[in-house]
Amino acid sequence: MTDKEKAELAVKALEQEYPDAVCSLTYTEPLQLLIATRLAAQCTDKRVNMVTPALFDRFRTAADFAGADIAEVEEYIRTCGLYKTKARDIVNMCRMLISDFGGTVPDTIEELVRLPGVGRKTANLVVGDIYKKPAVVVDTHCIRLTSRLGFHNTKDALKIEKLLRALLPPECSNDFCHRLVLHGRAVCKARSPECERCCMKDFCSYSINKKTE
Repeated sequence: MTDKEKAELAVKALEQEYPDAVCSLTYTEPLQLLIATRLAAQCTDKRVNMVTPALFDRFRTAADFAGADIAEVEEYIRTCGLYKTKARDIVNMCRMLISDFGGTVPDTIEELVRLPGVGRKTANLVVGDIYKKPAVVVDTHCIRLTSRLGFHNTKDALKIEKLLRALLPPECSNDFCHRLVLHGRAVCKARSPECERCCMKDFCSYSINKKTE
């Protein structure tokens, strides 16, 4: 079986298992997703969703954040971890949104990664979820599951993104990554993957090798 064929099977299996592929971060507009994703670094989405309602009620636009006292932003996001760095990035990214993009969240990865604190993972999520362009969000779940499936043996996020872009149908890539997160939390866990009840066990390299041990 080629990697391309295996990728097609994985897309179909996860689509059946998780028909509703949605981002687990709560947001109502592009700026909120951008900020929530920055907050989610080394923090759970559940925790971020507990913090953002008050944050987004206090600061409602890019201009509000751009003019904010960083220390005040810190207080709202203190429980998210690395809050000092994140608060600084949020304020500075909004200042750049105002100065360089007219206050609008850009729709390309190349422009998004220019913003302070925004890497390719965040940029792909925004481009895919907000602007509905083909995107590959390489987070810890994506790295772990695609490695176990047998697509690679690296932790280099950019290499994995390029590999998956070549393997996945563009129109499926964004939802596929959301489903990897759901499956990684529910079944293919980091420490104890439950291969016996996995929808991909028949073609997953990790599962197959486990059976032959």
